Amino acid sequence: MSNEIRVPLGFRFAATTAGIKASGKPDLALIEAPNGAEAAAVFTRNLVVAAPVTVGRDHLKKSKGNLRAILINAGNANCATGKQGIAVAKQSCEALALQLGTKAKHILPSSTGVIGVPLPVEKLINGLPSLLSARGDSPEHALAFAQAIMTTDTRPKLATAQIRFGEQTATVLGICKGAGMIHPNMATMLCYIGTDVKGSPDQLSKLLKSVVDRTFNRISIDGDTSTNDTVCLLASGASGLDLSKSKVADEFSKALEQVCASLATQVVTDGEGVKHVVTLKIEGAKSEREADAIARTIAHSPLVKTAWAGADPNWGRILAAIGRSGVELDPSKIDIHFGKIQVCRGGMATSFDEAKAHAYLSQPTFEILIHLNRGKHSLSFLTCDLTHEYVSINADYRT
Repeated sequence: MSNEIRVPLGFRFAATTAGIKASGKPDLALIEAPNGAEAAAVFTRNLVVAAPVTVGRDHLKKSKGNLRAILINAGNANCATGKQGIAVAKQSCEALALQLGTKAKHILPSSTGVIGVPLPVEKLINGLPSLLSARGDSPEHALAFAQAIMTTDTRPKLATAQIRFGEQTATVLGICKGAGMIHPNMATMLCYIGTDVKGSPDQLSKLLKSVVDRTFNRISIDGDTSTNDTVCLLASGASGLDLSKSKVADEFSKALEQVCASLATQVVTDGEGVKHVVTLKIEGAKSEREADAIARTIAHSPLVKTAWAGADPNWGRILAAIGRSGVELDPSKIDIHFGKIQVCRGGMATSFDEAKAHAYLSQPTFEILIHLNRGKHSLSFLTCDLTHEYVSINADYRT
């Protein structure tokens, strides 16, 4: 894992300003695979689905997982826009495909921004010549792309990893946006991952779904699942390393997980109004599923999250959340620790230093351990507090 941006072979990035964002900042972005790329994606599980997600699913099916480009606009979600929204998403793909000399089915559209507002497709299409003239394969081009897809994000989110076999090197570059409406169920979360390994759509899909479940699907900022969530993995094959070889697949899976884990952490750390990033560790569960249910219930509790915002060691709110998680457990076996400070033993209060607990929870990052004492399964879940700033950002989002 490297902090340095490394662009995999076979990809170009671009960004421009099309006038979709009211701020006038860059709002149109492109990932292009000039020689094509095999692709796999996971999308939102929200039943209210944005038009580009519907069109993207269809294009991946029709192209049998082969893409030439991903076209992203920020500032408008193109969601809840009816048949016109679908038509606009298709029109943007057709316009780009015409200029790239390919078919629309090889273009994946993606959008993020305000829901329920028609996407001004004429601005998007008029921005394409500028976008295409800005294409490049440098780290600076990748960074410009990352900045263009931001909405309420305060900083771009990128992560890189590499795998090596002899003289061959393959790169994994992930670029993500998301700071609010983050409760992936596959965050608004958009994530695009490019790699120069060689792999089929089926191989990529299997690896991506497994990694997403262990990374992006174990974070939550506000419990809201976006209508536009997309995680797309593109493989150009330009490195020569092939996923059909088990050792390559194993190392690639590790690299992919490192990149996704880094991006997931960056999303939560940059969450709207976030002052405290919290790692929930659920141990002693009968199954991973029940551990996940408990973690999500805690992470989505406004009472728990506001207590964290004030660094209040109110463990009773956590215990109450566990009790309504739907897991049939014995409360008298539950132990809770704030870091190394035990605050609850056997479902009851235990003596602890409130001042030390408050000081611990005042840190920008901290861990909370919940031991259920009923099994051998465990998991970690990343979440955050709920602050006045979060309310202000979302109260003023459209105004």
